[in-house]
Amino acid sequence: MTSMPASDRIGSYVKRAEQALTMAKNAALKPAGVTTAQYSALLHLSENPGISAAALARLCGVTPPTMNTVLGNLQERGFIERTPHAWHKNVLETRLTERGEAVMGDADARAIRVERAVDDAFSAAEREALRGLLTRCADAYDSTRDAPE
Repeated sequence: MTSMPASDRIGSYVKRAEQALTMAKNAALKPAGVTTAQYSALLHLSENPGISAAALARLCGVTPPTMNTVLGNLQERGFIERTPHAWHKNVLETRLTERGEAVMGDADARAIRVERAVDDAFSAAEREALRGLLTRCADAYDSTRDAPE
């Protein structure tokens, strides 16, 4: 028997919310023809044209090898282009193509509908409090990584 039931573990609720978000976005994004991971990459590329794959991986919360797979799939479909950096020849800059911008626009409208549906479930004060609590939760989890046993 465990000394802390699952119902008392905040992580269980965080994970459930994350899984529900992922499933809702996957369903919303399917007609746009992109996965949640691909959408995340497109979203951050739209806000950070020319970003490197490593920096994009950090923004999307995935490993660099995973991001390279995502970018390879997006490049094969003509949604992005990757060109050598002007000064750092080993770094590839990544940008959306016109086709990628169009897909991003469609996917983003679909993802925003999911986000707005959740926003509508809370008052403005509750949304602000939730953001603060989730940030505090993430910071607390982060602090446990380096904590001595």
